[in-house]
Amino acid sequence: MDKKARSILKQKIQDALRETKHRILQLEEATKPVAPENSIGRISRMDAINNKSVAEATLRTARKKFSNLEIALNKVEDEEFGRCSRCKAPIQTARLMFMPQSTRCIRCAD
Repeated sequence: MDKKARSILKQKIQDALRETKHRILQLEEATKPVAPENSIGRISRMDAINNKSVAEATLRTARKKFSNLEIALNKVEDEEFGRCSRCKAPIQTARLMFMPQSTRCIRCAD
C-alpha cells in the first residue's frame, strides 16, 4: 500500500471513529432502563423493553467496531498493516476502504 492510499485510509478510519462514537452515544441513550412508573401500558412497556434489548446488542457491536477502528488507526503506518493476519496476503484496498478494521482478506474472512 502506497503513502497516498495509507493517508486516505487513515482519514477514512478517523471519520469512521467519529461516526461510531456518535452512534455509541445515541445507543447509550436508547439503552437506559425503562422506568416502571411510566404509564405507557403493558404492551407498550413490553415493546420498549424489546427495543432496549435490540439497542443493547447493537451497542455491543458498535463498541467492538470502535475498539477495532482504534487498533487500525494505531497500526495504519506499520508495514504489516493491510496484510491478512492469517495468510499474510495483501488485503484488497477496496475491502480496507469499506471496512478499515479488517484484519483478514476476503478468502480468510469466510
